[in-house]
Amino acid sequence: MSDILRRAPALVALYAVLLAYAAVTLMPFAWMLITSFKESRDVFRLPPSFVPTMLYGPEPFANYTEVLTRYDFLLYFRNSFFVSTMAALGQVATCALAGYAFARMELPGKTVIFALILATAFVPTEVTIIPEFLLMRGLGWIDTFLPLIVPSFLVGSFGTFMLREYFASLPAEYGEAARIDGAGPWRIFWRVYLPLARPALISIFVIAFINNWDELLRPLLYLNSPELRTVPLGLMRFVGEFEAEWTLLMAGSVASTLPLILIYVLGQKYVLQGFAGGGVKG
Repeated sequence: MSDILRRAPALVALYAVLLAYAAVTLMPFAWMLITSFKESRDVFRLPPSFVPTMLYGPEPFANYTEVLTRYDFLLYFRNSFFVSTMAALGQVATCALAGYAFARMELPGKTVIFALILATAFVPTEVTIIPEFLLMRGLGWIDTFLPLIVPSFLVGSFGTFMLREYFASLPAEYGEAARIDGAGPWRIFWRVYLPLARPALISIFVIAFINNWDELLRPLLYLNSPELRTVPLGLMRFVGEFEAEWTLLMAGSVASTLPLILIYVLGQKYVLQGFAGGGVKG
């Protein structure tokens, strides 16, 4: 008991810091949610109101209804879901192949190649975006989803590193046993190691999906047709040169965040397992 009493002040201080950090982190989202249920005239009212005024009116979800119907946000959601899913699947596929090759196969110069792949993580997007745009224009892919999907099929540094570490942490005896049973390299990869790497694969999918869902620069460069807009481009419609429709912007932002929260909640267990497994061996 005396030990617990001695540690009590430190625990109270720790939880106070954690609660303060949680409040600071959640406050922007809470204010966004509150504003999405306000009328335009109440957004900048002083003193600010933390009570959503529209919740007590006849149409509490009017802002959300307007965003989803008048501004075609259901179409933007469908576009973003398609692009994010295809790009995430492509990244998982190529990173799984590359990670397994670096971890389990004898390749000439694989250490150097792996180091070069990791080095690409330090190259800012702004450095490569102009050559990438010229390439996509030369291929005739402007105003299509291809520039948003195809680059994800190239090997990603983070996913390759994570899967290399994960495959390397798995016992080599599994592959040896399958080889004795007559399995070839592809069957060993597909039947033995790939199912064991499911937590890491789902982790990469979740991260890649979120990154592609939030992507603004590339859709802004490559997509011109209104029917191809993604969610970030749709949100830009609420911000004009001189003013912004803040209530609709907040409603659209809340709606666009919900799929990310859902996919992370569903994959959270695998994300934690993937990071834990990927850190077993260096």
